[in-house]
Amino acid sequence: MNKELEETLKLVPTLPGCYLYYDKNGEIIYVGKAKNLKRRVSSYFHKKHDRVKVAVLVSKIEKMEYIITDSEVEAFILEAHLIKKHKPKYNILLKDDKKYPYFLITDEDYPRITVVRKKNINPDKGRYYGPYTNSRAMYSTLDFLKKIFPLKQCKTPKFSNRPCLYYHIGKCLAPCQGKVSPKEYQNIVSQVELFLSGKQTELIKRIKTQMEEYSKTEQYEKAARMRDSYLDLQKTLEHQKVVYENERLNEDIIATIYEEGIFAITILLIREGRLIDKKDFTYFMENEDKNEFFERFFQEYYSTLMLEFPDKIVSPDLEQIGEKQLYQDWLEVISHKKIKINYGKAKQGKELYELAQKNVKNLFETARIKKLASIRNDFNEVGKYLQEKLKLTNFPNRIECYDISHIQGTNTVASMVVFYNGMSKKTDYRKFKIKSTEGKPDDFLSMKEVLTRRLSRLGEKKWEKPDLIIIDGGKGQLSSVMEVVKSMGIEGIDFVSLAKREEEVFLPNQSKSVRIPIDSNAMFLIQRIRDEAHRFAITYHRDLRSKALKKND
Repeated sequence: MNKELEETLKLVPTLPGCYLYYDKNGEIIYVGKAKNLKRRVSSYFHKKHDRVKVAVLVSKIEKMEYIITDSEVEAFILEAHLIKKHKPKYNILLKDDKKYPYFLITDEDYPRITVVRKKNINPDKGRYYGPYTNSRAMYSTLDFLKKIFPLKQCKTPKFSNRPCLYYHIGKCLAPCQGKVSPKEYQNIVSQVELFLSGKQTELIKRIKTQMEEYSKTEQYEKAARMRDSYLDLQKTLEHQKVVYENERLNEDIIATIYEEGIFAITILLIREGRLIDKKDFTYFMENEDKNEFFERFFQEYYSTLMLEFPDKIVSPDLEQIGEKQLYQDWLEVISHKKIKINYGKAKQGKELYELAQKNVKNLFETARIKKLASIRNDFNEVGKYLQEKLKLTNFPNRIECYDISHIQGTNTVASMVVFYNGMSKKTDYRKFKIKSTEGKPDDFLSMKEVLTRRLSRLGEKKWEKPDLIIIDGGKGQLSSVMEVVKSMGIEGIDFVSLAKREEEVFLPNQSKSVRIPIDSNAMFLIQRIRDEAHRFAITYHRDLRSKALKKND
C-alpha cells in the first residue's frame, strides 16, 4: 500500500457514501457503497480474503476516492449511476441488458405504439413499457393490441385527402383525416396503457361502460367495436392463470438457480391475482459471488423497469443479502410507492415461489442444453484447451469419471461414466459394488479397488481404453489412485482429480492445483462429467438400499 492511499484511508469518515478504487493507470476499477464508509473500506485492507477476485482487486488498488451521501439509499442510487458510467473492471456488469425490447407509446397528438431497444430509449419520445425478455411473445402482444385498439399505424399520412387501408380494415380510426375526436382517441390510448400495466379488470370495466354508453346514444357501430374488444379481452383473461381470487394481489415472484457457471433467473408477474407475464434471464458467468451478482441484477432490473411496479416482491435470495429495509426504501424512491419485500416463507408466498421454481428449472435446463450443444460443436477447441491446460499426453476424446457413494460405509458403490467427444456415452457406463470397505468407510481404499478392477480389464471387449480419467476428489484421492496405476504399470492414460469445494483440478505429482475459468466450456464439461458420475453413483446406491429394505421387510 502506497503512502497516498494510507493517508486517504485515515481520513475516510464513518458516514454513508460511495467509494471508488483506481489502479496505477488512473482507471476506476471498482465502485462500492456503504452505510459506514470507514468500516467497509477498512475491511478490504485489514483482513485476508477467501475470494481470489477480491484479493486480486486489492492488490491493484493504488488510489481511492469517496463521496459522502445523506443516506444509505442515496449511496445505493449513486453506486448504480457510477457503475453504469465508468463500467469498472471488478464490478459485476450485466452485459446483455441492452438486448431487451420495450413498447413505446409515442408522444404525439395522436400516439402510436411501437417497439424499441433499450439503447434507443429517450424519455422525450413518449412512455415506455418493459423490458420484455421474450421477443416472440412481445410481437404477439403487439398484434393483439393493434387488433383490439385501433391506434394510428403510420408515422406520416399515406394520403393527403383520404384514409389508408388500415382504416378500411378497422385497424386505425384515421385521425389524420379527422375521423376521430382527440378525446375519443385519447380514451383508446389510456386503455392500451391499462392493458400494458396489467390492470385488465379495470380495463374490462371501462370498455363495458363505454360500450353501454355508445349503445344508449345509438352509436351502434362504435358500440359493436367496443363489444368485439370486450370479447377479445375476455378470451385473453381466460387464458391467464388465476393464481388467487384476489384482485388486489400484485406481486413479482423471483426464483434463481446458479450452477455450472449458469445463472438463471425467472420473474413471474402476478397482477390482480393473475399470472400475466414471465421474464427469463440467463447469464453465463465467471466465478462470481451469487449474492453480489443477484444484488446487481435486482438493482439493474428495477431501475430500468418501465411497467407498473408490484406491491410486493417475493425473493428468498434477498434474505441472503440481508438489506431488506434498504431495498424497500430504494424501491419507494424509484417507484413513488411503498413496496414490500417478502422472503416467500408464508403459505401463499411458498406456493407462488414453487411455481416460479418450476419455471426457472426449465430455463436452467434449456441453457445447459445449449451450452452442451456448443461444447459438442466446438469440442476440438475444448479438447485442445484441456490438453494444453492440464498438460495431457492424449487428446481427451474418451473421458471416464469415477465417484464413490455410501452411508457410513454401508452399501458402498462406485460409478464409472463415459463421455466421448464431449457427449455422454451411456452404453459404456459401469457400476461397481465395493467389497473392501463394507462397514468401514474409506473412500481412498474404495477408489483404489474400483480403479484396480477397471484397469485390469484394459483391452477386453466393451472396456475401451480411456484417454483421460477424472477422479471425483482432491489431491489425496488422486495420489492413492496413482499408487494403483504405478503398481499395475499402466501407461498411456492421463489422470486428474476435481475437488468440489473450489472446483480445483489437481494433476499427479503436483502440489498446486490448476484453475480453469469457471464460465469456460472446458470447466462446464468437467463439472458436467463429475456431476453425472455423482448422479449415477447415488442412483445405484439408492437402488441397493431399497432392495435391502424390501428384503428385510
